[in-house]
Parts: sequence; C-alpha cells; structure tokens
Amino acid sequence: MFQYSEKVMDHFMHPRNVGEIENADGEGTVGNPICGDLMTFYIKVKDGRLADIKFKTFGCGAAIAVSSIVTEMAIGKTLEEAMAITNKMVAAELGGLPKNKLHCSNLGADALHAAIEDYWKKQGKAPIQRKRRAK
Repeated sequence: MFQYSEKVMDHFMHPRNVGEIENADGEGTVGNPICGDLMTFYIKVKDGRLADIKFKTFGCGAAIAVSSIVTEMAIGKTLEEAMAITNKMVAAELGGLPKNKLHCSNLGADALHAAIEDYWKKQGKAPIQRKRRAK
C-alpha cells in the first residue's frame, strides 16, 4: 500500500489559499467525472504576475493537496512561468503520488492553466500554445 508523503498530508490537513476571489481576473474549472474530483482556481494578476490565487476543490485528499501545492508553486510567477507548471512537477513537489492518484496532479495544473487562459481571453490576448504534458 502506498503511503502519502508528509508534504501531501500537510497540504491535505492544512490546505493553503482555499477560497474564492471576488471579481477574479481569471477563473478555471476542471473535473474528472471518473473520480468525481472538481477544481476551480481563481487568479488575480498584477504586472503580468500572479498576485493572488485561491481554489475550491471537491475531491479526495490528493486532489486537495494538489490544489494547495499548485497555488504555492504558482503565486508570484509570471503567467508564462505558471503555464509551464506540469503535472509531473506537481507530483514531484509533493514527494510523489500513488499511480491511481496521478490524475489529480493533471487536474491541478489544468485548472491553473484554464484560469490563466480565461484571463488572457478577457484581455483579448491569444493564449500561448501549451506544450503537451508528459503523463
């Protein structure tokens, strides 16, 4: 049986940046109907950087931990730097996830990217083409 890392447990038990940003500059929601996880990310952008990020996640402990760590990985970064965050980077930052929970790391990166793309759309900018993520 796979044991979650201390970092996964910490982010699950004490998630960072939970909540909603009123009048968010960008919002992205993704879900996986197979496992029932649903994540929404809210972002505030200042001078091309992520000034604030909040999330609401309905899902398992791994999904909550992934959402929490993604906000910490992305805050303060430029939008382009945040778009470069991959599911592999998220899983590595958490010290690994069991194979049957790796899809959660995809959702976290995808929700962040969706929020940034929503922001760009609102700004009338074409989003940067995302590179195919390694699974």
